[in-house]
Amino acid sequence: MQKKQENTSLIWFRNNLRVHDNTSIKKAVENHTKVIAVYFFDPKLFQMDKFGFQKTAKYRAKFLLETIIDLRKNLADLNITLLTYFKSPEDEIHKICDAFEIKKVYTQKEWTKEEESTNNLIKNTLSNEIHLIEEYDQFLYNPDTVSKDFSKIPDVFTVFRKKLEKTVQILKEVPISKCTSENLIENKTIIPTLQDLGFKDFEIHENTAFPFSGGENSALERLNTYFFETKKVGFYKKTRNGLVGADYSTKFSPWLANGSLSAKTIYWKIKEYEAEFGANESTYWVIFELIWRDYFKYISLKYNSKVFQLGGILEKDYQWSSDKQLINQWINGETKDDFVNANMIELKETGFMSNRGRQNVASYFAKELLLDWRIGAAYFESLLIDYDVHSNYGNWMYVAGVGNDPRDRKFNTQLQAERYDGNHKYRKIWLIKTLF
Repeated sequence: MQKKQENTSLIWFRNNLRVHDNTSIKKAVENHTKVIAVYFFDPKLFQMDKFGFQKTAKYRAKFLLETIIDLRKNLADLNITLLTYFKSPEDEIHKICDAFEIKKVYTQKEWTKEEESTNNLIKNTLSNEIHLIEEYDQFLYNPDTVSKDFSKIPDVFTVFRKKLEKTVQILKEVPISKCTSENLIENKTIIPTLQDLGFKDFEIHENTAFPFSGGENSALERLNTYFFETKKVGFYKKTRNGLVGADYSTKFSPWLANGSLSAKTIYWKIKEYEAEFGANESTYWVIFELIWRDYFKYISLKYNSKVFQLGGILEKDYQWSSDKQLINQWINGETKDDFVNANMIELKETGFMSNRGRQNVASYFAKELLLDWRIGAAYFESLLIDYDVHSNYGNWMYVAGVGNDPRDRKFNTQLQAERYDGNHKYRKIWLIKTLF
């Protein structure tokens, strides 16, 4: 067994806010005699973007705070102290490293431009003796097992999926060891409140389709309920296009987005369910959706900043508008389309929207209103509890016709409404104020 290094290591948490299946924790605990952890509420992530939206608005902020409170408790159970700061990591990590004589910082690998910029700012403050050890820990199919050359990732999802399913194994969850109680340190840092982050406290909307709290414990509870108590996973493919209620879909995406739930954990729980109750098209379809999630991450690894550019990965030259009146009508649910309006009001009131709704409102924004799709993507980033940079921009490119959809489709939102909300149940919930 490898001897532990006689020094302190630091785990810098990003979007890997869990203690189960966390490679950074595993390596830090196994290789060092002392381990501490840190999370930063980076002020940059609460500022206004170039389109005038707050990058992280109140719904995602509340969910994040709940997640960090949960993470601190779960780490304490492992005898690891979590330091928390409402400061930029580049201003504080070097101070922590100096104070505890840290030589290795373990964190999740990120590659999109804002995260890489933060990495570079941090590296500029650290001595050459301090090493940043980054792990690809947000995938179902780990990149180390998929490809050494991301430029060869297929541009068609089906090709990508079939190749992975045929040739690549999904790794087991990594086991985590507990530190001794002597590992805990005095902690004078505090987790900020919603008010500290600049928001008023609020109650969750009574009609939300996501009535769950943030944090790994809530995620694991939902996983167990959806799979083993209600067994709803056995009907997922039939219900996944629903619009009303908590159980039409798994609702795992918010926890996946900030890493309080691992894609591998979901996969191996599905295998556990299938072993006990049998596999069917629905259990496979949850895995299918996890592969789509992976795919958008691989596309951003392949194309880097192109996923944020107007022409997308296809470099198409459409004529886009940025008409503020049309944008505001879309945001406020005041367009000529009642199905689009209902979905947009749900998003504004709850921070959540169904997958079916997202495809329709995005298609309407880009293909009907002919608005700059990046503005819609930025609005989603601000409000969605389950915002994930790769899935968000990948899906918006796809719907806008500048991404991975070779057919460049446009949704007929009224036909979609007839098909998925023929009894107007969904629209009545969110448009009720306009009916009287």
